[in-house]
Amino acid sequence: MIKSLDEIKVPDSKIIQDAQEIVREYGNELIWNHSNRVYLFGETKGIQDQLKYDKELLYITALFHDLGLTETYGSDDLRFEVDGANAVRQFLQNYNYDKSDLQLAWDSIALHTTLGIAEHKENNVALLYHGVGMDVMGDNWNQYSDQLRKAVATKFPRGNFKHDVIQAFYDGFKHKPETTFGNIKSDVIKYFEPEYPQNNFCSCILRSKWDS
Repeated sequence: MIKSLDEIKVPDSKIIQDAQEIVREYGNELIWNHSNRVYLFGETKGIQDQLKYDKELLYITALFHDLGLTETYGSDDLRFEVDGANAVRQFLQNYNYDKSDLQLAWDSIALHTTLGIAEHKENNVALLYHGVGMDVMGDNWNQYSDQLRKAVATKFPRGNFKHDVIQAFYDGFKHKPETTFGNIKSDVIKYFEPEYPQNNFCSCILRSKWDS
């Protein structure tokens, strides 16, 4: 079990530096610290599980995965995960990534909140999902040593993360609550707007134009 950040290599290249600069410019401290923690937890799981994956791509998708919550990259009508996925694909198109890697990066971010599916996709997709799950909800908590958890939180402080991230989610898509239908982010809308009339899958079926 990894106990020190010295055992984890953080990619460092021109594209990484460019990606970091975008997050620093258009994100905020919450997104910066969270995204870096996500990478470190995802990378740790990848090393400990002895998986093969693209480390550079994992870090870039970790950096971009919540940019869909920002004013610059958020849209008026798409899920914030899709906004982030579109942002990373547009970014990577300026570098020497092939179509399969572009799709892998897109899937990683688009699916990072999709329970029950992302963990069964390619290793890069699964590791981003697990990194997010660990930092947000403590998923697979015991797979990480106490020393590592403390080291990650010291290097990239959590502050009041539990409450701040819920607020950040709401601020990022409160203008398009319909995009949370069918995914776990509908819980965020309900948390802030208890009277919001959430859509319902059964109602969608029964209200369809089919006779039966």
